[in-house]
Amino acid sequence: MFFSQAGARPRMWEASPSEHKKWVEVFKACDEENKGCLSRENFKVAVVMLFGYKPSKIEADAVMSSVDPNTSGILLKEFLDIVRKKKEAQLYRNEIRHIFTAFDRHYRGYLTLEDFKKAFKQVAPKLSERIILEVFRGPQSPVIAPLQKHLLLPPPSPTPSQLSFPPCS
Repeated sequence: MFFSQAGARPRMWEASPSEHKKWVEVFKACDEENKGCLSRENFKVAVVMLFGYKPSKIEADAVMSSVDPNTSGILLKEFLDIVRKKKEAQLYRNEIRHIFTAFDRHYRGYLTLEDFKKAFKQVAPKLSERIILEVFRGPQSPVIAPLQKHLLLPPPSPTPSQLSFPPCS
């Protein structure tokens, strides 16, 4: 994958059986009361265990606001879906960083116009220089905007509309 898919979300990724098992084990370890659901705090602990960071209040709010207020928390199925989506996003950002690093030959943390031209010559040799210049200079470019978004901003959090949780039993 390179610029042809830079703005698109990656194809759906599936966890290996061992990774899936780990996620289930983390869920069970964090489900302290064995209710089959994770509370807000237990969800945060699970994210720390799996991803190494504590979710922000905004991220936790986005997840928990989708849960019925009369329930105890997040069911295993929803937890696995959230973790899969977070892993997909993490892999996508890592792929973008890897591509960027491959073209940042002087390890400056940014690409000059010359770096950009060399990169395009490698992946799209027939592309006109005019288009390359347009892409390089345009902040709303379909190529640059996704790169900026994934390289400069923190990981995206799921919004309430992206998540749905049935009541906990």
